[in-house]
Amino acid sequence: MTSYPREAGHSRWSIGDPLAIINAQGTVTGWSERARQLLGYHPPEVVGHSAADLLIVGKFPKVAGLSLIEAREWSGAAALRHLDGHRVDLNLHLHPSLGDDGTPQAFVVTASAEAAEADHDRLMVEWAFDQSTVALSTYSTTSSSAQGRVQPSPTEGTAGPAVVDGAQSTAGQAGASEGRRRAAEACAWRYSDVLDSDRADEALSQCVRRVAQAAEPMRYERLAPDLRSAHQRAWTIELWPVRNPDTGEVAGVGSAAFDSSKEFATRQRLALLNEAGTRIGTTSSVTRTAQQLADLAVPRFADSASVELLDAVTRGKAAPSAPAAAMTLRRVAHQSAEGIPDAVTGEVTAYPAFSPAARALANGRTVLCGTDDPDFSGWVADVMGRSAPVEECGFHSLLATPLQARGTILGIAVFARAEGSEPYEHDDLPLAEGLASRAAISVDNARRFSVERAKALTFQRSLLPRHLPKQAAVEVAHRYLPIGKGSQVGGDWFDVVPLSGTRIALVVGDVVGHGIHASAAMGRLRTAVRTLAAVDLPPDELLTQLDELVIQLTLNSDTLAPNEPDAAEVGATCLYAVYDPVSRVCTLASAGHVPPAVLLPDGTVEVVQLNPGPLLGVGGVPFESTELELPEGSMLSLYTDGLIEVRGHDLGLGIERLCEALASAVPSLDVSCDIILKAMLPESPADDVALLLARTRALHTDQVAAWSLPADPEVVAEARAQVSRQLSAWGLDDAAYATELVVSELVTNAIRYGDSPIGLRLIRDRTLICEVSDASSAAPHMRRAHTYDEGGRGLQMVAQLTQGWGARHTPTGKTIWAEQRLPADRP
Repeated sequence: MTSYPREAGHSRWSIGDPLAIINAQGTVTGWSERARQLLGYHPPEVVGHSAADLLIVGKFPKVAGLSLIEAREWSGAAALRHLDGHRVDLNLHLHPSLGDDGTPQAFVVTASAEAAEADHDRLMVEWAFDQSTVALSTYSTTSSSAQGRVQPSPTEGTAGPAVVDGAQSTAGQAGASEGRRRAAEACAWRYSDVLDSDRADEALSQCVRRVAQAAEPMRYERLAPDLRSAHQRAWTIELWPVRNPDTGEVAGVGSAAFDSSKEFATRQRLALLNEAGTRIGTTSSVTRTAQQLADLAVPRFADSASVELLDAVTRGKAAPSAPAAAMTLRRVAHQSAEGIPDAVTGEVTAYPAFSPAARALANGRTVLCGTDDPDFSGWVADVMGRSAPVEECGFHSLLATPLQARGTILGIAVFARAEGSEPYEHDDLPLAEGLASRAAISVDNARRFSVERAKALTFQRSLLPRHLPKQAAVEVAHRYLPIGKGSQVGGDWFDVVPLSGTRIALVVGDVVGHGIHASAAMGRLRTAVRTLAAVDLPPDELLTQLDELVIQLTLNSDTLAPNEPDAAEVGATCLYAVYDPVSRVCTLASAGHVPPAVLLPDGTVEVVQLNPGPLLGVGGVPFESTELELPEGSMLSLYTDGLIEVRGHDLGLGIERLCEALASAVPSLDVSCDIILKAMLPESPADDVALLLARTRALHTDQVAAWSLPADPEVVAEARAQVSRQLSAWGLDDAAYATELVVSELVTNAIRYGDSPIGLRLIRDRTLICEVSDASSAAPHMRRAHTYDEGGRGLQMVAQLTQGWGARHTPTGKTIWAEQRLPADRP
């Protein structure tokens, strides 16, 4: 209560309605009818009681230093307590009644005209509350009720009062306007009736409790059926704490419900359009991309959606520039909401020129059509491709949107709505065109990617071995799975290279990155490996030479693919293994490659323990070889890391799974390859996969003959005789003459230019191989002998008598070999 002392001539004093009479002790001695109307108390409830009991704040009779015993008039604002407990603000005047001695005997309390103005202002607030176009409600925290849900008032046309867990709610009148009536529907509802959910009431209750407890505003959104139609309407409900201005405590919760259906529809359109960017175009298949558009549109945008593409586009060709009337369309995708019959896909469709579909194709713009079109039923049946009559489907509006990308029309998308859905409006055209545009770009990309991928795979396969060579050392089978999209093929490769002495080289490698540059680098590395293998370099030395080559490729990477962002990355891994069927020893060296696994004849599986060197292209670090003796019938598994990679796990887990898959291998290597791939790979592998299986064979004593020779020229004749006897035992007498000449020349050169010990070995396989080894590392070379030269013709003669010869270095020296074809009549 604020007091204003009276001054002479002050114009604010005026006599208002009399309310009460108070004696000098502050006791009420009189109570008027006007006071009863304002505060609700009847005279017996007030007369005889202290006037201070009526005040909410402040002390009475002494307020702001003014005592009632002073003979002065007083005026000020007071906050009084109504009978029902609510606050009543009044402007009061105290008029003293003086006795003979001039002291105040009593005071007459009146309310000035300003009180009426305050009442009018308060009524204005109430009227604004009742006539608001939004649903306003308050939830009091002082009510003793605890129904736990919002309920409509029994009064017709009003939204309140209501209670939420003891929170009294009062909403204004809903009959002032149509907007107010719809808004009232948002606040005066029974959730379980509207949303058909037993927990619907609890949703709002929790929000109200959260606002009351946290004393922070929040927003609550919901969808509710429109009471005038079968469609839904969106509501946004703002909730905020209501504080007592005197104590600052939360006395309740206020709420305002707004009809946000248009905003909600706009957000839904934007959300659907944004989702199209992530759901459409995730595949390189044209038809699957079209189906993604249909699946996204139904049921959120259409009750039925069909996608038809030009026949040329479905076959991966460029769209023709012929007029729309000459275009042949094929329905490649369709989706329908529940209760609507499906359409037939795969059919070729032709539209009459007057149909919206034909007009959309001709104009390149979306056409909206409804039941007001006289030919609606006829051409809708053709568009949707249904056996059921259109009337049974209940279609009432349709959008025909062309699919065009990069200025070329690829096809058309048809969206239709049936009974229970709102008809299409012009506001829906931008969304239909946005969906169609995204789908068209993705369809065109899928078509282009298919063409590019076919070219890339053709290029990649041309660099890989088409047919593995026939040889006696191992039985082999392989699989190669390119995973990259479009032209992003990988650089994985494998190879099988026959070596001298019936040995075989098994190679598996992986170039870093994907793309044409990776395939080109893979082709270069494979060619380099075959070249280095031809000179019989040991595995560790071969990788050293290959490492130098990769370094040079990296330095000159601009010649590979200058437009590729990662063209400079020419690093690679490689595993090079050489198996000798005579000694059954496999020598391996690794350049950062995953270790191979071997299935032994007794069924056990072991991972070969290697000392892997760095990736090819690092340089400066030597490579080490590992020797492993394999029993005949062992199955060696070489692969790239794409086979064992498991997202979120290290390669050790993948190797363990590979060992388990190898243990279930069958005698057929081809079937074993399929078993391993099925057990190891997910539906969508993340990387290319190369797998090479090799089952070892062995050449036994009946196919190999070996002798140790002293470094004496006289032993040459004995060597020829031993060879002749061995060939006769093998039934190769026809090859004796040429073989004796070859042995004579090679043994003579070893005695003359080499060091002891000297060895001679014959191997009978698909060819007849003669090998002479010695302890010298100096390899012979062929030279042309002139007319009068006494030497220099030996190796020329060997080259003419055989189909090939060469030299390879060994840890103890070198070996010179010569290979002859066996007689044609040999079985």
